[in-house]
Amino acid sequence: MPVRPIPEGYHSISPSLTIDGAAEAIEFYRRAFGATERMRMSMPDGKIAHAELDIGDSVLMLNDALPQTSLKSPKQLGGSTVSVFLYVDDVDSVVQDAIDAGATVTMPVEDQFWGDRFGSVSDPFGHHWAIATHKEDLTPEEIAERGREAMASMG
Repeated sequence: MPVRPIPEGYHSISPSLTIDGAAEAIEFYRRAFGATERMRMSMPDGKIAHAELDIGDSVLMLNDALPQTSLKSPKQLGGSTVSVFLYVDDVDSVVQDAIDAGATVTMPVEDQFWGDRFGSVSDPFGHHWAIATHKEDLTPEEIAERGREAMASMG
């Protein structure tokens, strides 16, 4: 049987986060998002070179910021330009779990014009999480019209 170009259990895109305190982040993601740890490879000093978590049907990879690589954490850079988008069954509950675990709300959960109930948080490690539950199937035309209305109401 030929080797699959995308391994079983993975998707074409899997986020990989660099974190100051990857071991603590694994615990946070467990409490906040129900993550389960797949594997962990530690350096001799205990820092995590690579770990993988299952969240929902996806894999999240992460590692500590290591001097041997060019990857920097949001704390080292003073922020992040990336947001991880996470679909869940109950956005209100998951956002509350994230807050309880130490996240900060960056956008309160509300129904959105594109058919999702959506909110966002920043985790204690500087990564941004956009969290949603899909509530309504809309046509591209309906989304465009609602989007125009939403943008017009913003001034």
